[in-house]
Amino acid sequence: MAKTEQSAYRIVRGSTQGLQDVENFLLTLSSSPEARHLFDREGDIFVARAPGRLDVMGGIADYSGSLVLQLPIRQAALVAVQPNNSHSVEIVSLGNIENGRSRTDFAMPLNDLAPEGRPLEYRAARDYFLRSPERRWAAYIAGALLVLMHECGERFSGLRILLESHVPEGKGVSSSAAIEVATMQAVCAAFDIKLEPRSLALLSQKVENLVVGAPCGVMDQMTAACGEQGRLLKLLCQPADVQGTLAVPNEIAFWGIDSGVRHSISGSDYSSVRVGAFMGYRIIAELAGVRVHADANTTQVEIIDPRWKGYLANLTPPEFQQYRQQIPEQMTGKDFLVKFQGTTDSVTHVDPKRTYAVRQPTAHPVYEHFRVRTFVHLLAAQLNEKQLERLGELMYQSHASYSACGLGSEGTDLLIQLVRSAGPRNGLYGAKITGGGSGGTVAILGTRDAGRAVNEIASAYAMKNGHIPMVFDHSSPGAAAFGFLRTTSK
Repeated sequence: MAKTEQSAYRIVRGSTQGLQDVENFLLTLSSSPEARHLFDREGDIFVARAPGRLDVMGGIADYSGSLVLQLPIRQAALVAVQPNNSHSVEIVSLGNIENGRSRTDFAMPLNDLAPEGRPLEYRAARDYFLRSPERRWAAYIAGALLVLMHECGERFSGLRILLESHVPEGKGVSSSAAIEVATMQAVCAAFDIKLEPRSLALLSQKVENLVVGAPCGVMDQMTAACGEQGRLLKLLCQPADVQGTLAVPNEIAFWGIDSGVRHSISGSDYSSVRVGAFMGYRIIAELAGVRVHADANTTQVEIIDPRWKGYLANLTPPEFQQYRQQIPEQMTGKDFLVKFQGTTDSVTHVDPKRTYAVRQPTAHPVYEHFRVRTFVHLLAAQLNEKQLERLGELMYQSHASYSACGLGSEGTDLLIQLVRSAGPRNGLYGAKITGGGSGGTVAILGTRDAGRAVNEIASAYAMKNGHIPMVFDHSSPGAAAFGFLRTTSK
């Protein structure tokens, strides 16, 4: 690694936009031993930033084509990239600041990603990073290079990368997507690769799905890339149609409280619910007489579906009710594959040895899509007490549906109970588990002045279970709105 003297970097392109984390990161580049030993003072450094997100409505219905509402949070990941001719990639992570994790280093020859000039197949790359715990974390960062090689035909001469993340891990606020999007944006800036915000998000999702091997939907990366400060991103996940943003009315605000129950979208609960939803859609297609094409060599099928356009969320609740009782509550993977060959999901597979819940995971995106559209309609109108109560009830219904899918937890249920008990008299109207569920963070709706009540709930939660929760408040711009910084020490 290059060793340099301490020097200050000045911005020659872009702006910090007054964001304190960016200004602190620039100081880190100038003064930290890690940065001084990593970067060559003669070369420019490119900095990008991407926030985590608070899932207000939509959650796990994203992979089924639902409308979702996402708020970019204040906490973000920051990535600095310096290109060189070393034919290697060197990565230093300063750790997750909010989780108190320490520095980690990783280096690899670029030839490992592209032997003989041909990029590794995604499965081979996933196996490479999974081979040892010391390198697994690097898949979220180095994976951006492989995806750009595959999808854009890019080639790299060498680069050094510094990561600092303030998005806490395992809390359901999308720490991984923030890292992926910030890395992709910084690499593209450093190598003058032009990507539209939507493409930035979709390629970052490929990092998580195909290199890391986690079956996330697209809403996390889209929010990190396309989100706007203080506004809800309206995203129709078919597959990633940004329908603009919705201003959070002045009368209300959204908060998040961390339950302390670690969340992971690679966990079996999230994956099995996703598989169950796609199994249910395949069964409905059969019941509806929709034409299905099965690939004899895989467990994937194609559903020729002009009515619902390939997305379970496009069924209306009355349409779903026609088929509900004919969808089994649960089904073994083996029985499903014998009868239906496979699903339309390219990210997960049906394990013949497992038994899956099917009916409730299938119902969830149908009703969640309806709830989100109703939520948008109410939020866009002039708010009054009755409408606030209806907004809150939609959030409570969403939480109950998560729990029915098996994605609840004692911690998140307790937070919901505390919000309900505090209620409108304290300015609190609704709450729900977020993201992939099974722990993580609870999103809360309240009046603009309800911050004190939210903090009191956090304190009450700490007294009941011993975990002092993190409270998420405020918002910040997505990666596209921030752009990138080009800095130099010259």
